[in-house]
Amino acid sequence: MILRNFQEGGSVFEQIKKQLKELGLPVADKEKVEGKLKDACPMDATASGGSSSIPFRTVVDSSLPLVPPLQQTFQRMQRHCFVHSDVSFVDRIDIAADGFCCLWQATCTFFRKPANFTPDFQLSIAELAALDMCQKRAIFKPMSAEERDFLKQRSGGSWKLVLRYILAGEACCRRENSHAIAGPGHSIAVTSSGSVYSFGSNNSGQLGHGTTEEEWRPRLIRSLLGIRIIQAAAGAGRTMLISDGGRVYAFGKDSFGEAEYAVQGSTMVTTPQLVESLKNIYVVQAAIGNFFTAVLSREGRVYTFCWGTDSKLGHQTEQNDPVPRLLLGPLENIPVVQIAAGYCYLLALACQSSGMSVYSVGCGLGGKLGHGSRTDEKYPRLIEQFQTLNLQPVVVAAGAWHAAVVGRDGRVCTWGWGRYGCLGHGNEECESVPKVVESLGNIKAVHVATGDYTTFVVSDTRDVYSFGCGESSSLGHSTAIEAQGNRHANVLSPKLVTSLKNINERVVQISLTNSIYWNAHTFALTDSGKLYAFGAGDKGQLGIELVAQQTESGTPERVDVDLD
Repeated sequence: MILRNFQEGGSVFEQIKKQLKELGLPVADKEKVEGKLKDACPMDATASGGSSSIPFRTVVDSSLPLVPPLQQTFQRMQRHCFVHSDVSFVDRIDIAADGFCCLWQATCTFFRKPANFTPDFQLSIAELAALDMCQKRAIFKPMSAEERDFLKQRSGGSWKLVLRYILAGEACCRRENSHAIAGPGHSIAVTSSGSVYSFGSNNSGQLGHGTTEEEWRPRLIRSLLGIRIIQAAAGAGRTMLISDGGRVYAFGKDSFGEAEYAVQGSTMVTTPQLVESLKNIYVVQAAIGNFFTAVLSREGRVYTFCWGTDSKLGHQTEQNDPVPRLLLGPLENIPVVQIAAGYCYLLALACQSSGMSVYSVGCGLGGKLGHGSRTDEKYPRLIEQFQTLNLQPVVVAAGAWHAAVVGRDGRVCTWGWGRYGCLGHGNEECESVPKVVESLGNIKAVHVATGDYTTFVVSDTRDVYSFGCGESSSLGHSTAIEAQGNRHANVLSPKLVTSLKNINERVVQISLTNSIYWNAHTFALTDSGKLYAFGAGDKGQLGIELVAQQTESGTPERVDVDLD
């Protein structure tokens, strides 16, 4: 919508020219503004059903200091309030000519449609736009006014911070987007529309098809038709799925607590069942570790099942306690955007007004908690090394015995047990605090995935690098080294996965088996929804038919399922 007529009279262009003249901007910039405004606002106010006469008020703010003359294009502007039907905003702007055009264009775009919420006359332009964007997010839509206000206060008292919290969570674990999970012996694939396919080992009913038979091809879980799944987690003999309504469905082993080869629960669940103990918690993510399971609520609270013996996770419970317990400690009052579970430990990516940070809790063997020691932590503890490195974490990954983080600037840090070179530092030494992978200094990373002594990194150019244990050909390098006679060689430093580069697709997600008891396999998902698999496939977990007596595939092969 174009705000063509002002109550004071005159055109928008004349009013803006007058403002720019008062600010001392050169004529060239004024003409540039006029041209951009004509392109940005071609429509009349009446096109959106509003009045052709828009009230305009000028409020002179004498408290706003003048900008120093060093940057003459950034000058003091007056504070304006444009009022249109059910929307009002007030904002102070210090902006150059180009910036003013961008702001004006965004405003015109915003006002083409009526707002879907009651106006708050105290909101700035930025806050109004952030609230409008929050309204479109799946986890925000069903929230009551009280719940929204609680989330706002928990996030730092700003809609901009709420939006940052929501978007950060979606980016970390691809919530509401297609994704694939390479579990221990079985696999889960979620389409962009929320349908779920499963394949691989099924000895505990973890595929959700009502049977215990293996599946060598992706098979749709038909009992979930009509339910949109936005996130999945896979553990040994167990699967959990999260719906867009915050409900949790679980199948496989009926207990949350066993390790891979521990005694199974008394029954097996072979079709997805609602987890009744979570029905009053709106869940957005689940993570399955050893001896425990964790879930994350939309408010950023972390709940855990089991492994409470000796207060290992801050609460005293039995090993197979089916009741979710709030993770006590500093994270009670700090919103968490992502959780990641490894062997007996949990990582939490927290979103505070001051920035992003990582907390760890659980078993400290191998230094995988990142605190400079190997002691256990029964309450979440801040990993302080990121402040020393001046690194803002944006993605966190928990392998079996090691962990990794991607920073906002694209640096990658790893720590924990360095066996087989899974830390990427050129050796097999342990690191008890996060350490930057120096050999990745020439790339900007956007994604990292960790498994059983293996690590994958995706760059902003969508090149993929891997390092660590080469068993099962799960690193994707077997084609390049087969001629040397060792197709299972370990890789101590990051190495480009040329087999993925050759598919000529942009990789957006890597998932690999995170278990010390199963041969590993790896998935690579592209931006076009194509899924490629390589590594161990002895139980059908690759989703492809292996020829002759093969038990693995050394090169990426296309899985017959479209996730876009």
